Amino acid sequence: MSARYEGLRIRVDRGVAWVTIDHPPINLFDRALMLDIHHVGKALAADEGVRVIVFDSANPDFFIAHADVELIQKMPAEVEPKAATLGFFHAMVERFRTMPKVSIAKLEGRARGGGSEFVLSLDMRFGALGRAILSQPEVALGILPGGSGTQRLPRIVGRGRALEIVLGCEDFPAELAERYGWLNRALPPAELGPFVERLAYRIASFPAEAIALAKASINTAELPTPEGLLEEAHLFNQSVATPAARKRMARFLERGGQTREGELDLGTMLERLAD
Repeated sequence: MSARYEGLRIRVDRGVAWVTIDHPPINLFDRALMLDIHHVGKALAADEGVRVIVFDSANPDFFIAHADVELIQKMPAEVEPKAATLGFFHAMVERFRTMPKVSIAKLEGRARGGGSEFVLSLDMRFGALGRAILSQPEVALGILPGGSGTQRLPRIVGRGRALEIVLGCEDFPAELAERYGWLNRALPPAELGPFVERLAYRIASFPAEAIALAKASINTAELPTPEGLLEEAHLFNQSVATPAARKRMARFLERGGQTREGELDLGTMLERLAD
């Protein structure tokens, strides 16, 4: 691919696009990374030479930390009427769910909040035991997962477990995430790369039409996703406008949120936001 991306490194080999997220220091899902993911999604969806897309990270501690809280703070305090079309983030992640390509997350390190929601929008998720961590910490900040999490998680792990994940705001290690269905498989770190590589190249060796039609047929079992995403966006906007959310997001940033040190022990910080 000829396009240049600020926070991504890409190589295409035998029908597989290997996309490495490299956006120091913590792969924060800020505007720059969102634009990169948006543009690479459009480009790969249209690339007839690509059948499988694998996302991984150059940072061993962070896949994608979470969405940029400072961006969320800038959202309007007044709630607008419910939208009739998907917003930027929802459209960006929904593209991977609906495109006629297979998307895979090779997860080492943390994927929280919007990072987890991006991973949930991919077709398959594989994580490294002892390294991969998933979490939806939004409620601790006074908001809700507004990037597709409330719609994806119940379908993937079930309603009860989705409520536990969203309301508990705890880190889920790979072993537990696999047990819940959040990950397809959790593998020892030394086995993760070879397994994902073998699977990606195996799928890419099959007819493109068969891959696309099989995925489209399986997607019909999840209808109607767009309507749920629009409702999620409306409820998210309501949560962002609350005084509690404004106070907790500010306190989160004041106490080290979005720094490497703070994010490595995010669970402890979230517990102390009420202090």
